[in-house]
Amino acid sequence: MPQLFPRWLNKLPLFAAVLGLIVPAVAIAGIWYYGSPKFTDVGYQPVQPVPYSHKLHAGELGIDCRYCHASVEVSAVANVPPTQTCMNCHRLVKRDSTLLAPIRDSAASGQPMQWVRVHELPDYAYFTHRAHVAAGIGSVTCHGRIDTMEVVTQMQPLSMSWCLDCHRNPEPNRRPVSEVTNMKWTAPKDAAALQAKLAGEHPVQPPLACSGCHR
Repeated sequence: MPQLFPRWLNKLPLFAAVLGLIVPAVAIAGIWYYGSPKFTDVGYQPVQPVPYSHKLHAGELGIDCRYCHASVEVSAVANVPPTQTCMNCHRLVKRDSTLLAPIRDSAASGQPMQWVRVHELPDYAYFTHRAHVAAGIGSVTCHGRIDTMEVVTQMQPLSMSWCLDCHRNPEPNRRPVSEVTNMKWTAPKDAAALQAKLAGEHPVQPPLACSGCHR
C-alpha cells in the first residue's frame, strides 16, 4: 500500500514543540520591551499651547527653575507655573508677540493655560518632589539637561525598576542641596569623598518596601 503522507511529516511534532517554545518566548520579550516605559515614555514630547523654550529661559537667560516651578522644594508636586508668572516678564518683554497671544488671553480671561505635563507618575505611585530635593537629587538626574531643550522631552522611564535602582544606591545621584537646580554642575574628581561627606552630613534611607511608594 503506497504511503499517504510524506516522510517529513514525521518531524511535524518536533517542529510544533520547538515553535511552541520559541513563539511565546519571542512574544513575551517583545511585550516586555515594547510595552515598557523605556520604549513608550522616553522621548515623549507633547505639543504645548505656547512654544516655550527652556533652552532660552533656563539656559541662555539663566532663569532659576524655582522662579517658575516655585513649589519644588516644599511640595510633593512640582507646580506648573500660573499665567501670572509668565506675565511678570511678558507685560514688557515681547508684549505684542503673536506666539504669546494664548498667554495674554489667559491673563485677560482668568482661565488657566492648558499646559501638557511631560513628567507624570500614575496615581497609584506615591512620590514627593520635596523629599528628593532635600536629599540632594539633582534635576538633571530625573529630567535631563532641561536647559538645553527647545522642547521638553522625557529623558528617563520613571519606571518602578528605574526608581528602585536609585533607592538601592542613591549616593552617586546626590549632590549638595545648593546645586540641585544647577544644570551645569559636575561631580568633583574625588566623587567618592563627596558621596561620603553627603552620607555623613545628611544620611538618607529611601524606601525599598512596596508600601514606600504604594500607600
